[in-house]
Amino acid sequence: MTEPVLSIRDLTVEIPTRHGLFKPVQNVTYDIRPGEIRGVVGESGAGKSMTGNAVIGLLDDPARIASGEIWLKGRRIDNLGVEEQRAIRGGEIGMIFQDPLTSLNPLFTIGEQLVETIQLHLKVSGKEAKERALALLDRVSIPDPKTRFDQYPHQFSGGMRQRVVIALALCSEPSVIVADEPTTALDVSIQAQVLDLIKELARETQVGVILVTHDMGVIADTTEQVTVMYNGQVVENGSTDQVLSAPKHEYTKSLIAAVPRPQVKLHRFPQVSYGGRETTFKIEDLARNWAKTEPSKSGKLLEVEGITKKFLEKSAILPSWRTYFTAVDEVTFDIKDGEVFGLVGESGSGKSTVARMIGTLLDVDGGRIRFDGEEVTAMTPAQIAGYRRQIQMIFQDPFSSLNPRMKVESIVAEPLRHHKLLPVDQISGRVQELLDRVGLTRAAAAKYPHEFSGGQRQRISIARALATQPRFLICDEPTSALDVSIQAQILNILKDLQEHLGLTMLFISHDLPVVRQMCDRVGVMKQGQLIEVQETETLFADPRQDYTKKLLELMPRLAQLSG
Repeated sequence: MTEPVLSIRDLTVEIPTRHGLFKPVQNVTYDIRPGEIRGVVGESGAGKSMTGNAVIGLLDDPARIASGEIWLKGRRIDNLGVEEQRAIRGGEIGMIFQDPLTSLNPLFTIGEQLVETIQLHLKVSGKEAKERALALLDRVSIPDPKTRFDQYPHQFSGGMRQRVVIALALCSEPSVIVADEPTTALDVSIQAQVLDLIKELARETQVGVILVTHDMGVIADTTEQVTVMYNGQVVENGSTDQVLSAPKHEYTKSLIAAVPRPQVKLHRFPQVSYGGRETTFKIEDLARNWAKTEPSKSGKLLEVEGITKKFLEKSAILPSWRTYFTAVDEVTFDIKDGEVFGLVGESGSGKSTVARMIGTLLDVDGGRIRFDGEEVTAMTPAQIAGYRRQIQMIFQDPFSSLNPRMKVESIVAEPLRHHKLLPVDQISGRVQELLDRVGLTRAAAAKYPHEFSGGQRQRISIARALATQPRFLICDEPTSALDVSIQAQILNILKDLQEHLGLTMLFISHDLPVVRQMCDRVGVMKQGQLIEVQETETLFADPRQDYTKKLLELMPRLAQLSG
């Protein structure tokens, strides 16, 4: 058997705190062989990324390696000095981060960043470095590398930026690449392209890859070996086929069971039960105090008719010289009372722009939006305020949608105060009730958003959205940043809201298995146009459009788990 290119042996990382030593990584052991992709999977806080940071010497103070060893090609590297570690980092070990935009310097062109990295590690001339940079851009399938070489990161799409980050990681011809959630924010088609690229590079260059992810479908499609982590420890190691088809540890079984299935629709998402982490959502208590609303006049709560949105691309003094980009092009659909309507499509297809127009966060350039028979696009400011009370949004990133300077009580109370729904002396009690109903302790009211996990922050967002007792929820990628176990909890909450309260929802996601589980009907968007609308089961079984068929074919699948 080939010798490992990287070996991690009994690695423990500790962080001194006021309450003693916290150990986010404990006795972790696994190997990476040349050309092998090893998946590292587990919930948020399991220690996946912390292990990768220890490997590349990027632990933030005061975190430190307490014990264990890290070996790279037969050389121990965890005990090296700062300068020696810097030479290895980016040189022999490359890194692909989750968010490509924050990995790239917005003030420098892509070419400048590639050339700088190449010259730092390979000591070549500027001319040779540029030739290597252009070759790398071509290798990661960036179209027209010579033109793109002189462009800035903001001129690239999310998928293309991630390709550039991969090119940067390859600049020094490393032996190992640590890829930390490299496809989390990408839609299914771009995700497939990036993962295919990583597999191709591992095969051709024999670089070993540590692929940190919470997506079990990505693990199934991409990796040969998998390490499952829980609470800082490795609970299972083995080949991907063996671990996914016949898991030995109860946590692994529970984690796999929580993955949304693209093949069959379930009433509820199984939750990760290992370790007693279930959180109760008290939907019956919430429903008891929920104001009853009359059905819509036509049976269609929301009607969207030919809406269009254009954004200015090039400004000019004369209107005829201005150029516009059409983000949404005459989109028409309706959402029935109590229905969950899904919108899917690639990044840039116009899904979120549609949601923002419905939520009156963007003006409509053409077409009409009607809510319960009333035309939203013709409402007065006073009428808009009433409309906004009846619709609420749950955003993709709960951290950026919550004010970091406000305590949770103020965040949840804000819509109550804004719409003057309760006397001042009753607001605090309603906030406590809402937090309790979404499974948060009452002590949460006195804390700030940064003191919570991603899943808990999304619960806060849901509590805030429910404060006005809305009739319509817009869910814009509400679980894309969450691991599979927390995703199951949040999606079950949304299912309960729809089932028990009769809430109507617009559910936007690039995660097609989640869409199948959540939605009654689905609309498919491509380049600003709605190209197909069908019942969910019909769409997944017999899509009409070639583009829809392509999206479904690109879904990462747990092939071993057909049920």
